[in-house]
Amino acid sequence: MNVLRLAPILLAIFAMPAVLLAQDEAPAPPPADNSITTDAPPPAPASNGVLATDDMVKVLDKATADHDGKPSPWAAPVRLAVVFTVLALLPSLLVMATSFTRIVIVLSFVRRALTTQTIPPTVAVIGLAIFLTMFTMADTFTRINDTAVQPYLKDEMPFDQACSAGSSALKDFMIRQTRTEDIGLFMGLGKMEPAKNAADLPMHVLVPAFAISEFRTAFEIGCLLFIPFLLVDLVISGILLSAGMMMLPPSMISLPFKVILFVLVDGWRLIASSLVGSFH
Repeated sequence: MNVLRLAPILLAIFAMPAVLLAQDEAPAPPPADNSITTDAPPPAPASNGVLATDDMVKVLDKATADHDGKPSPWAAPVRLAVVFTVLALLPSLLVMATSFTRIVIVLSFVRRALTTQTIPPTVAVIGLAIFLTMFTMADTFTRINDTAVQPYLKDEMPFDQACSAGSSALKDFMIRQTRTEDIGLFMGLGKMEPAKNAADLPMHVLVPAFAISEFRTAFEIGCLLFIPFLLVDLVISGILLSAGMMMLPPSMISLPFKVILFVLVDGWRLIASSLVGSFH
């Protein structure tokens, strides 16, 4: 698969605008005195403040186009810049536009509830979160590949349609996980008109709404996970206090009991199945 050809599609699917969409304005009425004429060119149409996908492609094509039959000296640097930009944005895209956020927060809550410090290590937690993300997002990634990437690589679909098809597949997943109140919050902050359907929501509104919805869901699951372990800590603390061993840290005694309880109920299997099942 040609990374250079995929780079613009990935950027266009996930790219968020730098500024909010400006509201559409009515065209100004013509001057009352039509006898006054000037040679000034007509005013350019008002921009909505967002860099369009086709504009980004035109900039890239112009910077890398051949001049007088000779390749542009900027061709290789610009293409390398695009590739490295995509690679630099991949961690943020993974966190903000996929199921990774919910999964990694819940796994961190589990480790904190067990009070095992760095066991399992952070690398293992992140690795498990990545592979669970790949599992939960497999259908969405397959749809993006089938409807956008492969048709574009086979020259069966223009670039703008490929970007639209890929972003639609990702939006469908994000919308299913996002609360309506969170979407309404950012649309209200942006002073935008309500969208006729969910597919018309811009990415710069949907992504933050999806993120805070994932934060809330992950914290709800984490709070429920803390309850049984907190009960174990309370029981151990009461026993130590009644025995007069007030100087002995309760966490030192409760740790093996929490680990045994977690293993007996097959906690990792339950957590993995619950996390996967929480996405719809």
